[in-house]
Amino acid sequence: MSVTMDGTKQQRRGNTRQRIQDVALELFAEQGYEKTSLREIAEHLDVTKAALYYHFKTKEEILVSVFEDLTRPIEDLIEWGKGQPHTLETKQEIVRRYHAALGAAEPLFRFMQENQATVRELKIGDTFKDRMRGLRNIIIDPDAALADQIRCISALFTLHAGMFVMQDIEGDPRKKREAVLEVAVDLVTQAHRGSHPA
Repeated sequence: MSVTMDGTKQQRRGNTRQRIQDVALELFAEQGYEKTSLREIAEHLDVTKAALYYHFKTKEEILVSVFEDLTRPIEDLIEWGKGQPHTLETKQEIVRRYHAALGAAEPLFRFMQENQATVRELKIGDTFKDRMRGLRNIIIDPDAALADQIRCISALFTLHAGMFVMQDIEGDPRKKREAVLEVAVDLVTQAHRGSHPA
């Protein structure tokens, strides 16, 4: 396949890949990963299985690609955080950026929450655990008391819980997201002050 100077064919290929990921993730969330076939994904896209195979050979390849694409900002955040000082401002910024990354990848995290057995079986489960360890390592002071370490980890999980638990609480979705972020930042702030008394 030739690529035009302006990248038109490459752009179309990228759009097809994105469409496959979006439709597959939607079907995985609706029906479950195990109950969704490549044939169904192709039918929903109105393409042949051969066209789908051109981009992805298996459901796992699709899911892994979705995971890698949607969690790249988390990986970038970890790399950024490794080069930053362990200041309160850095930790608060890590929480804010992680909150934004979770929001952008909400369909994936909803899938992961609802399909935990599948996630554990596939490599994305281990990769996600590694990313969580990476976040933990940049947000916790090495010499922090155990309670302060738990506060930092709880801040991260507050952001996770906010995506799912807060759905059942009445209120404006934007205000609920802001409240979840406020609590997570408070936990990190309290942990930092415990590790760095005035």
